[in-house]
This record gives sequence, C-alpha cells and structure tokens, in this order.
Amino acid sequence: MSHATPGNPGEPGSSGRPGRPGGRPGSSGTPERVYLDNGGRAPWHPLARQAFEQALADGWADPRRLHAEGRRAARLLDGAREAVAAVLGARTQEVRFTPSHTASLHTAVAAAAAARRRAGSAVVVGAVERAAVLHAARLASGGHGGASGGTGGAGAAGEPGTPVPVDRLGRVDVDAMVAAVGAPGVALAALQHANGEVGTVQPVGAVHDAARAAGVPLLVDAGASVGHVAVPDTWDLLAADPADWGGPAGVGVLAVRHRVRTAPVGPEDEDPWAPGGVSVPLAFAAAVALQAVESDRVAQEARRRALVERVRAQVSRIPDVEVVGDPDGRLPHVATFSFLYVDGEALVTELDRHGFAVGSGSACTASTLEPSHVLAAMGVLTHGNVRIALDRSTTADEVERFCAVLPGAVSRVREMLGVGGL
Repeated sequence: MSHATPGNPGEPGSSGRPGRPGGRPGSSGTPERVYLDNGGRAPWHPLARQAFEQALADGWADPRRLHAEGRRAARLLDGAREAVAAVLGARTQEVRFTPSHTASLHTAVAAAAAARRRAGSAVVVGAVERAAVLHAARLASGGHGGASGGTGGAGAAGEPGTPVPVDRLGRVDVDAMVAAVGAPGVALAALQHANGEVGTVQPVGAVHDAARAAGVPLLVDAGASVGHVAVPDTWDLLAADPADWGGPAGVGVLAVRHRVRTAPVGPEDEDPWAPGGVSVPLAFAAAVALQAVESDRVAQEARRRALVERVRAQVSRIPDVEVVGDPDGRLPHVATFSFLYVDGEALVTELDRHGFAVGSGSACTASTLEPSHVLAAMGVLTHGNVRIALDRSTTADEVERFCAVLPGAVSRVREMLGVGGL
C-alpha cells in the first residue's frame, strides 16, 4: 500500500469521488442527493482519509515527548507544516496549526493588535469580512465582541468605528481602505482574499502596499480561497481553512511572517497558537489534502468556473432574481443569488426536498438564517438568498439537474407565500 505523505501525496490525479451524502439512487428511482453547500465544509479528499488513517497508526503520540513514538508524531507534524508552507509561499517556521479557522482569526487579530498597543488599538476591516474577524476586531479595538456585528475601527485615533464600505460587487473601496490604514492609531488591518459568500476577490495587493508603507501588518483571511485559486504573497498574517479544501475540520492554519511582531494573549501555554496542542492526524490529513488539490488546481479551477458560469446564466433567466458578486474577479466555485418575494429558509427546504443541499443567509452564521451582513453591506437583495459552492467532485450533470429544478422551486415557494402572480 502506498502511503500518502506530504511531499508525496500518492495519486492526486485519481482523486476518486468522495462519499456523496445520500448515496446512489435507490430502488424507488429517487435521484442521488447533490451537496452544493461545500463552502467551509467540503467532503474529505480521498487522500486525506488515507493520510488520516496512516497518522492514526504512526502519529497518535504527543509530538512534544522525547520517546520514539513522540518523535515519530513530531516528524509527521513537521512534514505537514513544511507541505502547507510550500503551498502558501511561507517558511516552515512561519506556519502554525490551530484548533480551527475561527481560532486562527481570533488569535491572529488579538496577538498582532496586542503587540502594537503603543502604535494604537484600531483594527481596520472591510465591511464584508467574516464574522469571526469583525468580532475579534471590535474586541481588540476596545469594544465588545458580541454578535452585533460591530467591528474594529476604520476611523482615526484608535476608536472603534465603521468598517470600510464595499461596492455592489462586494469589493472593498480601495481608496477608503488605504486612507484608513494610513490613519494614526492603527494596530492592524484585515482584508479577506476572497469572499466565501459571493465569491468576489479583494484587492489585497494594493492594500498590502499601503499597509507596508504605514508600517501596519495585514491579516489576510484566505479561508475561502486556498485550494481553489493561487495564493497571494501580499500578506503579513494569513489564515486558511482545511475543511474548505477537502481536509478535515477541527484544525486550522495560521501563517505569520517572521517580520511581524505578535504578543501572547490568554493564559500562558507551551503553544500559544494552539493551547494544549493540535491533533497530528488532522494536521497531517489537512496537509496531504492541500498537496493533492494543489496538484490539479488549475484544471479544477477552469472546470468549476465553467460550471458556475452556467449556473449564473441559467439563474439570471428566472424572474425577479439578483445574481450577486463580481462576474469576473471571483472564486471559481461559488455562486450566490437572491430572489424577490421568496423566503430563503422556505427555498432551502424546497430544494432539500428535491435532493439539493444549498446554503442561505450569512455564510459564517448560517445556522441562524439571518439576513447576510455581506449582502447588506453590498446594498443588494438580502432575502430569498441561495448560495452554492461546488466541490471538486460536483459533476456537470448535477449542475444541470439543479438548474432544471430551481425555477420550479422558486415558483412553488412564491405560490406558498401567496405572491405567485406578482
């Protein structure tokens, strides 16, 4: 049996087809379920499963121990960091594993801002950042970190203020972001590489140039983009999410350039980035999955981009719909659209009844099905929202089936709400 290891990920080209929720068609002829809510929680890549099983056998011990079992686990963990670093364009020593993507973002904001207290306490953020960033920024800026959606300041003098606005495509206002980063009292700036809810890619290069000129570190949330598009090198801190690229949940990635000063936050621990340590099998599986998806990323990017273009074109034909996000500068696998006179929860339920799992509401607080702060910041329709994210195993046939079912589902929901004739 060939073992999947960082540096030699087995057979990336023969990725197979991950276990599909719902299984194959049954005797009743019911179609196979199609899972289109892969953003932030995609099926495990087959090589990730293989790597996880290998690491359970070889890397179960505490990597901090000096005995043979501990050293073997440490080698697996070091190999995983080296493999991830190669994809991110970082040094191995700059890569840390954390308990989750949210933990990466929380710790990055807190640790970077704490190290720059003498410079100020404001954390500049865009209005469509992930909720974890918005809440951490508000807390670091001196506000509270509750669920209100408040953020760290884009204003001056380190006072908590309003986030930097975005246009109707979801792209941050570059001039406003540059001005905010250069204002006095700024400790940290945060800008996502791409928005996982609408797919729009952000101008991280221009913002990073401005941040470096001002001496302000830039945190880039690449949780929705790593494994799908090329990783930018314009960052000082970068967080990535293995569960989004076909790796396991329960582990996150945080890279911090050597030039960036950070300060420990929270109680003292041997590993301040992951108190208590991380799971070696999860970290190893995450690294192998990233190597595997990176090996054919360009082909997968082109294939899924074509499928998303098909979805966007077909959906735009449905009456009273708004297809949101940048049509060009976007992630290859994400599509979002909102329907007038439609309840998002009802539409998700109707599509689920027909075998399609989709997202709705805010991508980072989807359990609440509350109106998306991303769509609200963009000034687009916030209700009747559907978000799909295609997995590498999503087929053209599944996309065509979805496009065929969606218009009828929208019509039925409108009829149920008594607005079918509007």
